[in-house]
Amino acid sequence: MTTHNQQFLEHSLGENIHILSHPFSETVLTKFSSVGTFQPTLNHQIQLLYQFLFTEAFNFSFNVKENESDTRMKELVDEAVLKNTIVDGKQKAVFVDLARAGTYPSHIGYELCHFLLEQQNIRQDHFYLNRKVNENEEVIGVDVSGSKIGGGQGDAVVFFPDPMGATGGSLSYCVDHYKNKVEGKAKRYVALHLIITPEYVRRMKKDHPDVEIFALRYDRGLSKPEVLQTLPGERLAEESGLTEKQYIVPGAGGVGEILNNSFV
Repeated sequence: MTTHNQQFLEHSLGENIHILSHPFSETVLTKFSSVGTFQPTLNHQIQLLYQFLFTEAFNFSFNVKENESDTRMKELVDEAVLKNTIVDGKQKAVFVDLARAGTYPSHIGYELCHFLLEQQNIRQDHFYLNRKVNENEEVIGVDVSGSKIGGGQGDAVVFFPDPMGATGGSLSYCVDHYKNKVEGKAKRYVALHLIITPEYVRRMKKDHPDVEIFALRYDRGLSKPEVLQTLPGERLAEESGLTEKQYIVPGAGGVGEILNNSFV
């Protein structure tokens, strides 16, 4: 029987990049990426995958405290006192919906966080943006049609859940906006992706090396065979995971379109 106990993928991409390596998430993500998988199955899969991602990101991002509390057994025995370590509920969190592919993942994190933090310390913001392409359908920037940001970010962990970390352009734009145009200084910025590419990593290292990145897969499928034999990130400048039109390989196809049934 083959077992798998590694928690994170070994790589040379940087200490702030955490690529999970679990049979559960890899199996579900493989099915999510496969031909013939559509709604409503996709939403069920993405919920499982983002619950998994957020659990890791929350464990990393939030402070903990020592707890002592009575259980329901206290009415029967005096010893029914639970002593353990839990998340400090007085911390702040902001979830940024990068519409459209990030809408459902952001809601998943926002809802899940209510099990940990006090509800008055949790907020969800919204950014409406998409790729800007030229006549050859090559990505040349970001089109922003609007945003709804409910307040400041002082001492909050700001989460950016977006399934595909392809070029890094959209995420870089949003992080830059929070750093320079939203009141207060965040405790940290955390990005959560199903899949990231070498192109995304290079962009984020240049623009925002302080962002903590959590992902389930690192796709560099268009790299040369000799590069694929090396540790991920060891020859980062030579790694590639995007086509000329900036689609990820192996990837999962147009996730935003499939999640929203845009072809209907």
